[in-house]
Parts: sequence; structure tokens; C-alpha cells
Amino acid sequence: MKKIQISPSILSADFSRLGKDIKRLENGGADLIHVDVMDGHFVPNLTIGPPVIQSLRKYTKLPFDVHLMISPVHKYIKSYAEAGADIITIHPEATNNLLKSIKEIKKFKKKVGISLNPNSSINLVTKYLDKINLVLVMSVYPGFGGQKFMPKVLNKIEKLKNLKEKYNFKFDIEVDGGINFSNSKSVIAAGANIIVSGTTIFRENNGNLKKNIKILKTI
Repeated sequence: MKKIQISPSILSADFSRLGKDIKRLENGGADLIHVDVMDGHFVPNLTIGPPVIQSLRKYTKLPFDVHLMISPVHKYIKSYAEAGADIITIHPEATNNLLKSIKEIKKFKKKVGISLNPNSSINLVTKYLDKINLVLVMSVYPGFGGQKFMPKVLNKIEKLKNLKEKYNFKFDIEVDGGINFSNSKSVIAAGANIIVSGTTIFRENNGNLKKNIKILKTI
């Protein structure tokens, strides 16, 4: 049985007490902390920048799983790497030279992720699968939390899993967007091993983070 990792999205946390919520997530059994960075240009919303990530770093030793929804992304990689990101995930559409951006992330000794939107072809990442650590499959269109899961992405997850097994690639398959107790089983069955969840973790069972994380890990 494969180990499932949970990367709670702090987009659903209380922004007036982010440090405390991150500590609660760590104590509740989270494996990573998912940080959504939006620029109001690549996606229609604004969130946080490097200073916030840097200020949160002292609250946990868990890896910061930073998803950059910004364009052009390349020039910002250094700032997020130095702020404390451990995994930096970018969109192929947000860089003029994906290979160059992959190398830039590696230059700072960070893990590399590539994100695919629901309408993004798997062909955007296939030739880079031996060079990266993670593929983030978006099961909603990025920009806002609390959206409904799009089942059509299950096929994309399965294709990634098949490529991973066929060529013995080592990348993780992470899925983000509308994941709850009802649909997480199908996501894991399709091939995901990292689940991003915000609303479910912070809202279900009266916000019992430990209980909600445990349910997602053992479904």
C-alpha cells in the first residue's frame, strides 16, 4: 500500500494567525505545507509573497510546497527559493523556457514541480519527467479556493502514473482542487500520492485538523 502524503493549503487557514495554524497542521500530521502564490495576472486573485513565506519559516520544519501561479515566473524563482520554499512548482505556460526555469530551481537546491491546469495537455511535461520531482495536477482552475473537483482530470492522473511506472520515473503525483472525503479515494486510485486540501481540512469536523488529515491519509 502506497504512502499518501497530505499537503494542507494555507489558503483556507486564518490569515490573521497563519503561524499558529501551520504549527497546528504540523502537530496534526501534515507532511507538507502547501502555499499558493497568485499574482492577479496569471490567475485572477492575489495572495502572498516571499516576505510572508520567510516569516512563516520559523514556525515549522515541514517542507514548504510552494505553487507559483505567477507570470512571468522565471525572475521570481530566486526570491521564493531564498524565502524558504522547499518545493517550487511552476506552470509551463508561465515561462518562455521551461527547461531553463527547471535548472534555475535546481540551482538553489530545491525540488522542482510542474503544474498542469485542467485544460493543459500532459504533453507539456512528458519530456521533462526525468528531470523533475513532482507533477501537480490541478483539479480546478487555479485562482480561488473552495471550487468543485473536476473528475475529468482522473484520466490525466492515470496517464502520469502509467508513464511513471513504464519508465521508472521518481516524480510524485500531487493533486489540488476541491478534494474532499468523498472524491479523494478516486484520486488516490488513479495514481496520486500527495493530496492538497484546504477547505476539507480546515472546515470539516469543526476544524479538527488532526482528524481530517488522518481521514484523508487512510481513505
